Amino acid sequence: MIKTLVLIAVGGAFGATLRFLSQATVYELFGRSFPFGTLFVNVVGSFLMGLMSIFLVEKFNLSAEWHLAILVGVLGSFTTFSTFSIETLVLFEQGDLIKAMSNILLSVIVCITAVWAGAYIAKQIV
Repeated sequence: MIKTLVLIAVGGAFGATLRFLSQATVYELFGRSFPFGTLFVNVVGSFLMGLMSIFLVEKFNLSAEWHLAILVGVLGSFTTFSTFSIETLVLFEQGDLIKAMSNILLSVIVCITAVWAGAYIAKQIV
């Protein structure tokens, strides 16, 4: 159990750092008028979650410890529902209902599509 927790923690540190760098880059490119950085990490993270959940089991046959380290640690800290939630709340509070609703719809639809696409691609490769 200790080894699993350490692997998840290390993966989490890596994923959180990668999230910060990814979001900063996206916001630098597109600005902060819409939560593009959070949308980006959630879509990419969802795609990778679908892809890796298949690869880790069917292609690489990694142990449950590594499965948890990558999916829960790295990808769990890379994606960020809490940031999505606060950014959407701020948009509502600013009275920008169109951006708030767009963020909700885009995040849900595109992230679910991305996780499906990742799993589909992985199944084609395996």
